[in-house]
Amino acid sequence: MSGKLKFVLLLSCCILAQDSFGLSPVILIPGDGGSQLEAKLNRSSVVHYICAKTSADYFNIWLNLELLVPFVIDCFVDNTRLVYDNVTRTTRSPPGVEIRVSGWGNPEPVEWLDPSHDKTGAYFNTIADALVKVGYVRNVSIRGAPYDFRKAPNENVDFFPKLKALVEESYAANNNTPATLLVHSMGGSMALHFLRLQTQAWKDKYIRRMVSLSTPWGGSVKALKVFAIGDDLGSLILRESIMRAQQITCPSLAWLLPSPLLWKPSEVLVQTDKFNYTIQDLQKLFTDMELPNAWEMRKDTQKFSGDFSAPGVDVHCIYGYNISTVEKLVYKPGTWLDGYPTLATGDGDGTVNLRSLSACQFWRKQRTGGSMNRGRAVKALPLPNAEHLKILHDPRAIDYITTVMTMKD
Repeated sequence: MSGKLKFVLLLSCCILAQDSFGLSPVILIPGDGGSQLEAKLNRSSVVHYICAKTSADYFNIWLNLELLVPFVIDCFVDNTRLVYDNVTRTTRSPPGVEIRVSGWGNPEPVEWLDPSHDKTGAYFNTIADALVKVGYVRNVSIRGAPYDFRKAPNENVDFFPKLKALVEESYAANNNTPATLLVHSMGGSMALHFLRLQTQAWKDKYIRRMVSLSTPWGGSVKALKVFAIGDDLGSLILRESIMRAQQITCPSLAWLLPSPLLWKPSEVLVQTDKFNYTIQDLQKLFTDMELPNAWEMRKDTQKFSGDFSAPGVDVHCIYGYNISTVEKLVYKPGTWLDGYPTLATGDGDGTVNLRSLSACQFWRKQRTGGSMNRGRAVKALPLPNAEHLKILHDPRAIDYITTVMTMKD
């Protein structure tokens, strides 16, 4: 590289840093399904003759719309499912499959789930575009923190020290300005666990705030629905039952089950003519569903959802409501647990129940005394009819975020 080119690159970096001077660097932390995944194959057998056994290199497997079509979907499901080990209490990919998360630190893989930037895979891109308009710079003051969303914190142990290093790196690269964690859905739960791992002194220095969108602070009944019948991801061409074969192998789904902190022991979550299951009956439910690993994964992850102490930073909690959201599964008499239940609904954002979305407001009560959140602001922005995923592109949410991020402290 010539000396002149080095000077030009150095000057460009300096200009970029000046453009975002004084703005809190933003780290985007995605939710379930919000990170690109890449796979490499060397399989001895496959589930369908059209499935590839080998690949020369890593290829995009999520989100790859070409893989989510009839017949080919069987290959996707078999390659992305996890195998639970009851001895190590961890999961692994099937033999001959390697899965990795791409693009650490780069916002692009969490802005667009589809590398081709197909609008179907649009994720954090609208928010990032809005931040750029007010002075932010991608890869300087906007960073990305993707992770393997199929797994819970107990198997994402490398994510947390990497995130800490990314926060410190972003702090230094932006004139020693504390960072903002901008999180969506399960990414908020990951960020909450991350903040509890840090000392208050570290958070006071490096973290300005957490801005959350649609976070299931106390889980969601929809996780039970997915264990029971699966989820079609809102697609008209995918069958719930096919996706369920992959979804029920993910520890993150067990982590997202309703929390006893928010659901009463008397509340029926699954109703049948033989037994009514409450949150205290999950072991029996999964036994009766013939899903023993679901209960084991629940036990592995429950310690990460049993504590609802405040994060020790300012919180801006944005969420939707006034959308029908599953509250209970009701099976017709005689169908037991092998039929298709009626989904009794209540308030929420279409995915997460309102009581879970709004649970961040409990931290307001922890702003005095010896609490971790002493003196920390907790602000909530409930948005009527803001759907769980579409909130990322909702002008009301985006206007609020840009206002918060450009405010003078």
